[in-house]
Amino acid sequence: MTVSSQHNIHKEVVLQDHLMSQLVAGEGYVLRDAKADYDPILAMDKELVLRFIQETQPEEWEKLVSHYTGSAEDTLFTQLAKALKSRGTLTVLRQGIKIVPNIKFSLCYFRPASSLEPKRVAEYEANILSVMKEVAYSTKNDNRIDVVLFLNGLPVATMEVKNPLTGTTFRHAEKQYRQDRSPAGEPLLTFKRGALVHFALDGDNVSMTTRLANGKTRFLPFNRGRDGGAGNPDIEGEFRVAYLYKSGAWGEAILSRAVLLDVIGRFMHLEKDGKAEKMIFPRFQQLDAVRKLLAHAKASGAGQNYLIQHSAGSGKSNTIGWLAHQAINLHTEADEPIFDTAIIVTDRIVLDRQLQNTVSQFEQTQGVVKRIDGTSRQLKEAIAKGARIIVTTIQKFSTEHLKAISGQGDRNFAVIVDEAHSSQSGKSAQAMTEALTRDDTSSDDIEDLIAEYQKSRGPQPNISFFAFTATPRNVTLERFGVPGADGLPHPFHLYSMRQAIEEGFILDVLQNYMTYKAYYKLEKSIEDDPELSGRRGQRKVARYASLHPTAIGQKVEIIVEHFRRHVQKELGGQAKAMIVTSSREHALRYYFGVRDYIRQQGYTDLRALVAFSGELTYEGEKYTEANLNEFSETELPSRFDGYKKDGTPYPQQYQILIVAEKYQTGFDQPKLCAMYIDRKLAGLQAVQTLSRLNRVMPGKNKTFILDFRNTIEDIQNAFRPYYEVTSLEERTDPNQVYELEQRLFTFGYLDKGEIERFAQIYYKGALDGGDRARLEGLVREAVARFQLDEDEGRQEEFRQLVKSYMRFYTFLAQVMRLEDTDLEKVYSYCAWLTRLLPNREVPPEIEITDDMLQLQAFKVEQKDTGNASLSPGDRAAIKAISEFGAKPYTEDEQKELSEIVKAFNERHGTNFTEEDMIRFEQVNRQILDEGMTEMIRNNPPDVVYAAFCDAFFKGAIRMFQRDNEMRNIVLTDPEARDKAMRHFFQRAVREVRDVT
Repeated sequence: MTVSSQHNIHKEVVLQDHLMSQLVAGEGYVLRDAKADYDPILAMDKELVLRFIQETQPEEWEKLVSHYTGSAEDTLFTQLAKALKSRGTLTVLRQGIKIVPNIKFSLCYFRPASSLEPKRVAEYEANILSVMKEVAYSTKNDNRIDVVLFLNGLPVATMEVKNPLTGTTFRHAEKQYRQDRSPAGEPLLTFKRGALVHFALDGDNVSMTTRLANGKTRFLPFNRGRDGGAGNPDIEGEFRVAYLYKSGAWGEAILSRAVLLDVIGRFMHLEKDGKAEKMIFPRFQQLDAVRKLLAHAKASGAGQNYLIQHSAGSGKSNTIGWLAHQAINLHTEADEPIFDTAIIVTDRIVLDRQLQNTVSQFEQTQGVVKRIDGTSRQLKEAIAKGARIIVTTIQKFSTEHLKAISGQGDRNFAVIVDEAHSSQSGKSAQAMTEALTRDDTSSDDIEDLIAEYQKSRGPQPNISFFAFTATPRNVTLERFGVPGADGLPHPFHLYSMRQAIEEGFILDVLQNYMTYKAYYKLEKSIEDDPELSGRRGQRKVARYASLHPTAIGQKVEIIVEHFRRHVQKELGGQAKAMIVTSSREHALRYYFGVRDYIRQQGYTDLRALVAFSGELTYEGEKYTEANLNEFSETELPSRFDGYKKDGTPYPQQYQILIVAEKYQTGFDQPKLCAMYIDRKLAGLQAVQTLSRLNRVMPGKNKTFILDFRNTIEDIQNAFRPYYEVTSLEERTDPNQVYELEQRLFTFGYLDKGEIERFAQIYYKGALDGGDRARLEGLVREAVARFQLDEDEGRQEEFRQLVKSYMRFYTFLAQVMRLEDTDLEKVYSYCAWLTRLLPNREVPPEIEITDDMLQLQAFKVEQKDTGNASLSPGDRAAIKAISEFGAKPYTEDEQKELSEIVKAFNERHGTNFTEEDMIRFEQVNRQILDEGMTEMIRNNPPDVVYAAFCDAFFKGAIRMFQRDNEMRNIVLTDPEARDKAMRHFFQRAVREVRDVT
């Protein structure tokens, strides 16, 4: 190393020169001289513009020369400058310009979908990429840009390069752009007219912006991510930012011909929102995910599964839009399209509409996107007519219209699943697969038909699934994950919650976490009431205390005063808060408590709203959400925001929203700065609820959580599996399906011959009335044997195992090819059997009133406070499917069960054990049919609880019809019954939502 090079090693020019040399030597850039070749008035390299046009379009050039004798060049550059000013660089590069008389010039040739057209390939290769350093871009001052990149002489990127060894970083480059790179009167820096993107970088980090606006300029990270967080990994012998300018093991360089032209031609987008315009340049993870997904699909063809774990704040809607538009233009080397249609499916209407708008914005050819905003008939027509991109909700596939579709097996589909979770293994997902694969079959052999039906459940050679989620469950990982070196399924692409937090796209909601503990002392109003003796009444007492005006009053005071002192001043006084309660009744009483406290204190600057489903009666009055808020439920989101769609404010402003289930998921309100929790949260429910706070907006730098029911450890355990990357402890053992099948036959209720005869009828095709009667007759043979068994415990264990078998088989058949028609026959038979097992009419529930307790003292004390954020590397794997029937009890559930058993025994002089009480678990198995499961999965618990209670009550009476002691208690003791019902309802909710 020379003395001179040693002297310069710590200067930014080292990275600048290295970057340029790599672009020239490795990526085919032409090195140009800024002083000689750059025109600051036109902001272009005129010589290269001419060279590109003359070499690639000689006939058009000759037309220009012949028509504009002596002024061809001036005419070209005059018209080009006008086009750049009026339409922008991006549009000019994509669409070219026209000069009278009908002279058309392309300013760029993008990569053709197929390599079988030599002329198109040659045009693409003729694009001239060039680089200049120290570009004096202004006629008003001596400012210079470190590096400028050109495409066919037109500027596409500027770069300010720093070196941390000199004490300057990419942050200094960002500051330089904001303070010393005013775009006013500078064509190179003018939005749309000049360079498309501006990079600030040092050896470790890159950020970018598409619009320079002085002090308002916003730079976004453009890093690969490092060990699950922000930043870039080390690269041996290179700067960490080498992926920008050098192709290597990480893939093609961002500034390579392949990637840069891909970004300009297929990714960049001018987004319009009224008069506001925003140029979209893909963030690194968006670009990386789409390109890697498409490359894998191109190499592997249709029939693959991909799990994309992208956190909130990842820009998922744009990623999905880019993926869909580019998937339908993906071709094999033989010029065959890989996908005929891309179908984007969601399970929520709000997300569906958002995606429809986003995907449609990327549409460069009108009519490509078919938005299914009507009925399923519209979806059927779109598929049948071969629409290229379809955006719809998954529920529309479960209708009769879609059953008429056939002949799709020869067409390939890219199914892009938004918010992939357990419902993707349900009936709607199966119906979607059938609609996209159903063909007319000529076979008359029943075994062939059954094999085809079973095959239709599993992976399909004509469907690739691209499943997006921030929080994959075990079934999501196993169905869509990619096998790793460890043999376990992993996400195909990752943008973690931690990286999104560290890059500033979402907030860390655990940064300010405070927990409280409630203490209460109660006395009996009826001293000799046996219902209130011992510890048996603990849960009832806790509910009584939590709904008591004193308890709610103290919590309301803590909440309102905390909001006023710490939260309300945020966002210039626009901050919002949410109170999360455990039931509709709690929400109603909290609303009255907050409203009354605000009035008593004279806080005229505070108002509250409440959100709950249905109608409630309190102190003789009936209430609904709409009549309390004095406007319709559909208006609540905009009313809470405070602004109408046209941007004008409402006269009444609201700061606090009190909820019971509603708005705990899928509610996007960036002004939410605080959450007050008064309900137990666990697992995904905790993550989804608290994540309502993580949205960013200018001025929002922190959030607050006050929690009256959960510990910091509880919440950290909930977030841990999803903080960096979600993984499985082990794969589910598929052979468990045979263990379940064998156990079903040990009861003596099922007969293999009857199941075989059932299958011969069921799978032959369209069923008439006689067929249905014969099917029912066969199933009733098993029902009769079931009824003859006097061991109710065996009966209910059988019910439990039937449900387990059906759920597990459905999951397994979608993950792999089972190639065992006997399993499919048992499944279809059991589906009928569960509907025909007997029910029994029971007496109506006995109603009583209960006013036995008085609150003597109540206090709320602060417990833990501080930062609950997880640390780098803080991970936890989720468990595979390994348990069937009743879910194992948690510590809290076991404690609660013991209290219920004790209450039963002390109240009625019985000697029940916990094993006796677990028999109620069998009632759960009986009533958790497909309808009840879907109801619990898709509705708030407080909404579905009444239906559950009715089914549970009937099931309990039926189960204990020969057990007089237990039956009499269930019939005559509403409090004991209520304890059991609520306990097993929470178990049902946990089973439905946490696993399947």
